[in-house]
Amino acid sequence: MCYSTTLRKKREKIEKELQGQIKVTFNAKSTYQPYYHLNGFTHGNLQIIPMKDPETISDATWGIIPDWALHDPVAFRKKSNTLNARSESIFTKASFRNSAEDKRCLILADGFYEPHHENGKATPYFCYQPSATNPEGDLFLFAGLYNELDDNTLSATILTTEANAFFMEVHNKGKRMPLVLDAHYYEDWLDEELSIPEVNELMAAGITTKSFGAYPVSNDLYKRNIDTNRPYIIKPEQKDTLF
Repeated sequence: MCYSTTLRKKREKIEKELQGQIKVTFNAKSTYQPYYHLNGFTHGNLQIIPMKDPETISDATWGIIPDWALHDPVAFRKKSNTLNARSESIFTKASFRNSAEDKRCLILADGFYEPHHENGKATPYFCYQPSATNPEGDLFLFAGLYNELDDNTLSATILTTEANAFFMEVHNKGKRMPLVLDAHYYEDWLDEELSIPEVNELMAAGITTKSFGAYPVSNDLYKRNIDTNRPYIIKPEQKDTLF
């Protein structure tokens, strides 16, 4: 599962960092501001690159609303959790099936939080992709699905997959991880000509090979009314803990 993300970079930095991978600019109507924590259950805006407009970064409320629930999205979200979609079943689940065929998207992030369980207690761990040029973490893109709520509003979900060896240690109870795509497959994921077998093959083979780091942060992350504009304090005794 992936229910909490970060996107700490400014618009100009995001557009520049994606150059050479995929050419995109922010939609003029985007409300994006950098944030340290987005809780999926608030249904705030993710920033996505949709198949229908692959050169634009657009806002999308977190939690996809399928066509058959568009008449009452609030009621649908009370009954259904569509913040994530298991990659293994996107073509069989009614909430995701139509979008899996022709409404795929890339979802921007530079970090996310996963619970690590030890001695019956869950501690949030911040997961990111450090690099020599950016030790705080590079930008990366999740594989996602989206749908239109109306002419101006999108909704989206993040795909998850079985955890690799690293995330087996981090997310040691659920043993899942978000499907972070390798940059080589960004344009392929948005290709409207992909067949169902090709989409399944891409999900199986397209996950990033870049290494992740993870460290524990304050349990304040789990509190209501938290500040999305500040980083969560690393526990001093665990500051250098990395899986």
